[in-house]
Amino acid sequence: QVQLVESGGGLVQAGGSLRLSCVASGLTFKGYTMGWFRQAEGQEREFVAAINWNGGITYYANYARCRFTISRDNAEDNAENTVYLQMNSLKPEDTAVYYCALTHGLWTPVYSMRNMSPDSASWGQGTQVTVSS
Repeated sequence: QVQLVESGGGLVQAGGSLRLSCVASGLTFKGYTMGWFRQAEGQEREFVAAINWNGGITYYANYARCRFTISRDNAEDNAENTVYLQMNSLKPEDTAVYYCALTHGLWTPVYSMRNMSPDSASWGQGTQVTVSS
């Protein structure tokens, strides 16, 4: 059974940085795309960034492209991996719960995570990011 555990959220002032982590376990991760989404209070969940199984291909929402960086560390046997989201120059509008996702299908193109159905992935419990002005 896949498990995704996020950490690294917190309270930060505008202009500051945070690094989110998502530890994934429970299957062999070769071929699985992962990504980050966020949901602000009262709003729908939105795509942030995605990364392919070996970290060689990334894709970002326009608002995240210049400020956020997604990366990935895979264990040698691909039995566990960690996905990171480095967030710089944070703004109050970045305040949200950030969720890690792992696609159910193999070799999912990174750009397709943007509009995928929530049922198409496994999700973590989320980590709160609050940016004060």
